[in-house]
Amino acid sequence: MPSREWKRATRRQAWFPGETLILGIGQGYMQSTPLQLAQATALVANKGVWNRPHLAKTVEGERPKDDNPMPDIVLRDPSDWTKVNHGMQQVMHGARGTARKAAVGSQYRIAGKSGTAQVVAIKQGEKYDRSKVQERHRDHALFVGFAPADNPKIVVSVMVENGESGSGVAAPVVRQVMDAWLLDQDGRLKPEYAGPISAEATAREE
Repeated sequence: MPSREWKRATRRQAWFPGETLILGIGQGYMQSTPLQLAQATALVANKGVWNRPHLAKTVEGERPKDDNPMPDIVLRDPSDWTKVNHGMQQVMHGARGTARKAAVGSQYRIAGKSGTAQVVAIKQGEKYDRSKVQERHRDHALFVGFAPADNPKIVVSVMVENGESGSGVAAPVVRQVMDAWLLDQDGRLKPEYAGPISAEATAREE
């Protein structure tokens, strides 16, 4: 995460108020790995409860122990977790959701968010024109999501290099991974993941 001190040391420049604004939505000098995006998404899915990622499900029959747990995130208004969850569901299931095509036919509710990572800078006042950009310089496609949205069991983070469209390119990959985890060999939702669709989300969507 960039800061005033970081910019002064690395760029020899002052920090501008506008940089604070764009940093709030993940732009500017912020950098993140797909794993960090998955961790952030898991925090939203778990309403602020930390679960440190680990490679092994069990070690010698026991779940890995976190010897240095992070403190949970507590919001002033806990209902904000529900609002964010609903907004992410609308990305996938709303009538105007940017990734609604990736959720067609889903047997479970998905909460997701698309994004792009700029590879090369565009001059101020210019617009992105893929026909004028070499493929290796095109934006990376990003998508994060969790499911089932009302009882999260899996979080997926995908980056497609030079894929450009998070909703159109990365979201279908997220859906495939979720299907592989949540559905049985016959394509049905596994009983342990079955549950009622959020009544609140359904009512709002209608």
